[in-house]
Amino acid sequence: MLWINFLHLYQPANSPSYRIKEAVEKSYWRITDVLEKHHNLHFTFNISACLLERLRDEGYGDLLQRWKLLIQSGRLELVGSAAYHAFLPFLPESEVDYQITRQEEIIKEILGVDVKGGGFFLPEMAYTPALAKLIKKRGYSWLILDEASLVLKKYIPVAIDENSGLKVVIRERLFSNTYLPDLINQTDETNLASVIITATDAELYGLRHEDPEQELEKMLSLKNLSTQSVSVFLAAQSELKTVTLKAASWESDLESNTQAPFIIWRNPKNKIQKDLWLLAELALELGQGAQKDKNYYWYRWHLDRGLASCMFWWASAKDFSHNFGPIAWSPDEVEAGLNDLIRSIRALASASSLKYKLKTEKIANRLRYNLWRRHWQRYWLASDKND
Repeated sequence: MLWINFLHLYQPANSPSYRIKEAVEKSYWRITDVLEKHHNLHFTFNISACLLERLRDEGYGDLLQRWKLLIQSGRLELVGSAAYHAFLPFLPESEVDYQITRQEEIIKEILGVDVKGGGFFLPEMAYTPALAKLIKKRGYSWLILDEASLVLKKYIPVAIDENSGLKVVIRERLFSNTYLPDLINQTDETNLASVIITATDAELYGLRHEDPEQELEKMLSLKNLSTQSVSVFLAAQSELKTVTLKAASWESDLESNTQAPFIIWRNPKNKIQKDLWLLAELALELGQGAQKDKNYYWYRWHLDRGLASCMFWWASAKDFSHNFGPIAWSPDEVEAGLNDLIRSIRALASASSLKYKLKTEKIANRLRYNLWRRHWQRYWLASDKND
């Protein structure tokens, strides 16, 4: 059995230090340990640049050094992405370019790796034809996508995107939305596929799913198991089929051709998300041509954090228990991102920013009211049902 395992390592740039520590101690150390102990093990990582910055600043230089050595040994492959995990489908091309460039720069600075020419991870695997063309233009050669992007009814592991010419590797939901070591260790080998492609958050391994019986280590000891990086796997494929791909994310509905593939992050019926996007668009518009403003650095610093997809995700109230996650509802998490958006707009000193600031305060007040009203209504209604 050949296992192609893609791991996404990410913590928001505005996460408190204890969350970074928790992810390191429960997941990142463990994954690093198994890579070091199993010399034939090969994984592909997307490490968001904002996480790399936090690991460096929080004093995890030893972890970064171990990753450097694994990269140099060829057992760990890195890909490009958006530095601050922005939700790219709804952002202007200039902002997408900025996010990709910063990812390239920070990976080069901290890990010494040039990711151009290799693979690319779209945050939330949120594919659109326009984004694929931009990624191709930036010099990348392949994408990893969810099978929800396939127009074909039948799953295929690799293909060529007709729209962009990029190679694509397709993760399998059946295996990616479970804890694979549990499944493999409990299944007769004769019933397993010859190739299994998974792509998950790295935090699945320890932080989001405890593994007291060390099922991962047991799986890695199987004699018939082999692994490859995504690039090595793709290089061995011949006569790839050219396919049409559709806009989708790794949470899009597989059963329907929805007209709103990114509804988790931008639901037109969700008043909170609607106002969050209004603020995001105001902040982006205000920043155009403001590079000479004396406070531009702080505008950009807050905007990076305020555009992260997490804020919109936490406002969705969707249940992610199917994928080892929580119900995506947290007014505190929404406010953390909201505050950064507001501060990005407040930061600029130009007189022309006044109308943006006044409009921002009005939208923010309305947003906070709706956010906490919904929260307390949900809380008290749930409490009443349990009494």
